[in-house]
Amino acid sequence: MQGQGHDPSKQSPRPADRPVSIGDAFTPRKFQTPIDKMARKTAGKRSRTRTERKRGRYIRSREMRGEVSDVAFDATFRSAAPHQLRRKSEGSEMALSIEKQDLRKKVRVRRAANCILFVVDASWSMAAAERMIATKGAIMSLLVDAYQKRDRVGLVVFQKEEARTVLPPTSSVDLAQKALKDVPVGGKTPLSAGLLLAHQILVREKIRDPEVMPLMICVTDGAGNVSMTDLPPQEEAHRIAGMFKKSEIRTVVINTEHEAFDRGLAATLAEKLGGNVYTLKQLRAEELYARVRENMK
Repeated sequence: MQGQGHDPSKQSPRPADRPVSIGDAFTPRKFQTPIDKMARKTAGKRSRTRTERKRGRYIRSREMRGEVSDVAFDATFRSAAPHQLRRKSEGSEMALSIEKQDLRKKVRVRRAANCILFVVDASWSMAAAERMIATKGAIMSLLVDAYQKRDRVGLVVFQKEEARTVLPPTSSVDLAQKALKDVPVGGKTPLSAGLLLAHQILVREKIRDPEVMPLMICVTDGAGNVSMTDLPPQEEAHRIAGMFKKSEIRTVVINTEHEAFDRGLAATLAEKLGGNVYTLKQLRAEELYARVRENMK
């Protein structure tokens, strides 16, 4: 009697479109992010960022450059005070002599809007269903957190031969639930197509609202196997990844490859993107949400 060995040729075929449910949502803690280096001109709600408007909390002062506006009088007086004796000896008749170099401008902070775009590998793998369930749950949780605020959350999935926008950036919980309900997994891995679509969406968001703070969360093992051009799939994906760094779009890669078989592809992708990479032993919505929070800082 022959042993009953495992015959790989008799495995069931990989599903092309396997339906995946939405993971449990939860009520997350609010985002609290430090001041961004970029000065912004319009009002926002969430992330702290510098603004050139005469609105927002005055936190410090800086040298006045260009047009004189929003003068920080307290800082200006302090800057001018040490020079009063010298200026009076030079003939100044003013009670307080203020010169151009003394002028200080107020630095204000406000709340800025975030745009968080999930880009998810929906191709078939052993962890594909888990990956999609966790991502759906995290998106729903972020939307709950963004309710009545200006934060926007979107979802791009890539599988088979193309990438598609499942959920355009939105703050509508109802729209998200409808869009996420029937996102399946299965097929090949067109990584470069997913990255290109994500870049186009986030660039459009920045054009639509120059004050928005975009962040891409790419959930993948980094192993693309479909090209849009004659380039090898990985090279093509890495070239597109470089566009994010050039556009100064913040990125995070969530590595879904099993630690025992990790080929380092997700880490290489993160390097090309100019962002961080995280390896999760168990991908849950709470963990994915936590990674987003860390990278909003």
